[in-house]
Amino acid sequence: MKFHEKLLALRKQKGLSQEELGMELQVSRQTISKWEAGQSYPDFTKLVLLSDFFNLSLDELVKDIDVQEVREKNFTDEKVAEMYLDYEKGKSGLKKIWRVAIIISFVILAIAIFALIMPFIFPDLSFFWQRK
Repeated sequence: MKFHEKLLALRKQKGLSQEELGMELQVSRQTISKWEAGQSYPDFTKLVLLSDFFNLSLDELVKDIDVQEVREKNFTDEKVAEMYLDYEKGKSGLKKIWRVAIIISFVILAIAIFALIMPFIFPDLSFFWQRK
């Protein structure tokens, strides 16, 4: 029997809802749902709490678990988390590039405006822009 099947059977045997078990373990109902669907696995601390709650030894609780499946699932989760972090870092770098481009654009615009209004502000300095 796989862990998620065992957890589901133990919870139903006690007559608990996912929400009630989640409250006992201080996790969300969605977390219990993911554990029971085999989409994720509890960490060691939660396994100890589960074994205490169901009055089982850790060995009894996790016996017959396909450890390779857990490893593959953790590896996949780590890869997804790593890809997300890489994406966030790239997005952050792109934001910085856009900020610099906007600042440079404003500086160029300010210089152009200044150059256009300079003859009106300082007509005495017209020798700077008159051709001879």
